[in-house]
Amino acid sequence: MEIFFTKLQGNGNDFILIDEMKENIIPDLMKGQFAGLYCDRRYGIGADGVLFVSGSEVADVRMRLFQPDESEAEMCGNGIRCLAKYAFDMEYVKANCTIETESGVLSVDMEYDSEGEFSAVIDMGEIIFERTRIPAAGSGNYCEEIDGRTVYAVNTGVPHAVVFTGDLNILPVCEIAPKIRHHESFPKGANVNFVEITGKDEIAIRTFERGVEDETFSCGTGSTASAAVANYLNKTGNVVSVTTKGGPLTIFIDDGRARMKGPAVTVFKGSISF
Repeated sequence: MEIFFTKLQGNGNDFILIDEMKENIIPDLMKGQFAGLYCDRRYGIGADGVLFVSGSEVADVRMRLFQPDESEAEMCGNGIRCLAKYAFDMEYVKANCTIETESGVLSVDMEYDSEGEFSAVIDMGEIIFERTRIPAAGSGNYCEEIDGRTVYAVNTGVPHAVVFTGDLNILPVCEIAPKIRHHESFPKGANVNFVEITGKDEIAIRTFERGVEDETFSCGTGSTASAAVANYLNKTGNVVSVTTKGGPLTIFIDDGRARMKGPAVTVFKGSISF
C-alpha cells in the first residue's frame, strides 16, 4: 500500500502529515503504531509526531496527533499551525478557519506575507491553572517543590510544568526533566518547560515533551504555558516574545485566554510503502 505524506515544521518542531480528508488511510487502531515506526529518525521518516487531517462535524477540519511513543496528544501548538498551513494550501479551508482537536475547537487566522512567508495566529483557548483540570494532584492553583525546584503547572491544551531558571545554555534538560514529567503529581504526565527571563516581556524556553520523551526544538503549547505562568507571576506583560531553540513565537494573553503567532514551513512531500 502506497501512502502519501507531507513533512512540515514549525520552528523546528517537525511532523509527518497524512491527509484523510477523503478516506481513512491508516486504521485508527494502527495510528499509534504508524507514528512509532515513521517518527524514528534513523529507520523512518523522522518527526516529533504524525498529524492526521480529516473532516469534522463541528469545525472546518479535524486534527489528530500521534507521538513517537504511540500515544495520542490532546493538542499541539506547532502542529496545529503546520496542519492549518497544509489545509490552507490544499484549499480545504480559508484564511480564517476552525480546527477540531482533542482539546476542543480552536480558531485560526493565517496569511502569506509579501515575501511568501506563512504565519498563523492560533486561539489557544482557556489558560487552566486549577489543579483538578490540568490534571495535577491536590486542589487550587498548582505550585510545588519537585526535586528541589519550584514547579508551576498549567494546561494550555496539554498539561505543562514550568520551572524558572538561570542560564538555559548550561541546563541538563534531559537529565532533570524526566523526574518532573513522571512525578506522581501529574497523573497524565506533563511536558516540562525551563524558562529564563531574558528581557522586558521576553523569555527563552527549552521543552522536554511528553510522548516524544526528549527535548524538542520548539513547543507551541509549552511556549504558551511558559508565557502564561510568567504573566500570572507578573514577570511579563500580556504580549510575550518567546525564544525557542527553533525560533521565535509571540504569545498574546487576554482575560484568561491565549493566542499564539508563529510560522510553519512545508519541508517536502513523499510516499512510503506500508
